[in-house]
Amino acid sequence: MLFSSLTFMCLFLPIFLIIYFALPRLRNLALIAASLAFYAFGEPLWIIALIFSGTVSYIGGRVIEQCAVAGRKSQARAALVVSLALNLGLLVAFKYSAFLVETVNAVGGLSLAVPKLALPLGISFFTFQTLSYTLDVARGTVKAQRSAVKFFTYVTMFPQLLAGPIVRYADIETALTERSVTAQNLSDGITRFVTGLAKKVLLANAAGSAVTALLAPNLRQTVLGNWLGIIFYSFQLYFDFSGYSDMALGLAKMLGFDFKENFNYPYIAQSITDFWRRWHISLSSFFRDYVYIPLGGNRRHQLVNLLVVWLLTGLWHGASWNFILWGAYYGAVLILEKFVLKRVLDRVPRAVRHVYSLAVIIIGWAIFYFTDFAQLAAFFKVAFGGAPLSDFRAISTLTANLFLLIALIVAATPLPKLAAQKLRSHAAILEPLRNTALLLVCFAMLVGQSYSPFLYFRF
Repeated sequence: MLFSSLTFMCLFLPIFLIIYFALPRLRNLALIAASLAFYAFGEPLWIIALIFSGTVSYIGGRVIEQCAVAGRKSQARAALVVSLALNLGLLVAFKYSAFLVETVNAVGGLSLAVPKLALPLGISFFTFQTLSYTLDVARGTVKAQRSAVKFFTYVTMFPQLLAGPIVRYADIETALTERSVTAQNLSDGITRFVTGLAKKVLLANAAGSAVTALLAPNLRQTVLGNWLGIIFYSFQLYFDFSGYSDMALGLAKMLGFDFKENFNYPYIAQSITDFWRRWHISLSSFFRDYVYIPLGGNRRHQLVNLLVVWLLTGLWHGASWNFILWGAYYGAVLILEKFVLKRVLDRVPRAVRHVYSLAVIIIGWAIFYFTDFAQLAAFFKVAFGGAPLSDFRAISTLTANLFLLIALIVAATPLPKLAAQKLRSHAAILEPLRNTALLLVCFAMLVGQSYSPFLYFRF
């Protein structure tokens, strides 16, 4: 899908931008057409699911608002339930039906036929986006969108369609009607887009190669190899996902939209609570606003609320027991931090807090990485001393990727951004030169690389 996405951008984006800038009154229609074409590169059939989700939410929002205005609260609630049920039913059918049937077969000793449905790209993202809109209309925090064109512009917008961030309707409601597209927006958007592309192509893909060399199945495991492999995976996942988010924010900026940040240097966190305020911010805020607070938040049943949110967070990432375990792991750690560790963490030096946070995060990514529990157990057994300390493969991989590891560490901090801002303030010409150079290097790398989709496309 990475190749298809870049093919789309190279072939259609310049033409699309010309039309977009030249015909202001047709911008929303042009954006819908381009978005559907973009989605069709990867999923020509399941574009039906995207349109179905948008249609259900558009009609649901209109009905909910009309019933609420007329004072028919029970009908408004019924319309909300139907809209949510259809959207969630779509998500469950495609993403979780096979997992549910396999679980029932395993528990009940049955042999029910397991559904084999291809997972539509980005279904978790666009479903949560439409859910947030419908819930906000029901709450009265936004007005239902009357224009189907404007609403489908919001639902199908290609910059964030496949891997987020999850954009709230309220954040771009005004821009759907009137937005400014300026030379500064275009310049800032290009810089952000190129930055994200470089994160994916130059950093995430390189880290992924090291992960394969260290954690591929049937390889001899060592303590150093396992820890080094999961550290590289931690960087791969971060630069892959934050790279896509940067590209989405950059493209949106070019089109006159301002999306909220989805990452804020999560690996400099001082606690796990801090980490989740910095990682995948749009998902964390979704569960906070639409699940945690409605369940009672901090006011009642706090422990239960936290566990529910984190089990759902784990399940959102995939229909597999390791993701549920991953969610439970973070739920337990956050509960422990909130009620036990907070006072301790407040007293220890920042370096200690940082090391503690990274250790918990890296262990969490190991749970996230291994979908097979036997492989996960074997990984931890080796990682905590159940095998030789090292071997030639682990040492040679570390040696070959030492400069990459240093680059990954530095790039995960605000230092590169601060340096770029300082250089730009002294010489504005450096920014277009930097963008051109990065683009050329990225495309040169892509020519020699094999197919490498964004990791979060599968969620």
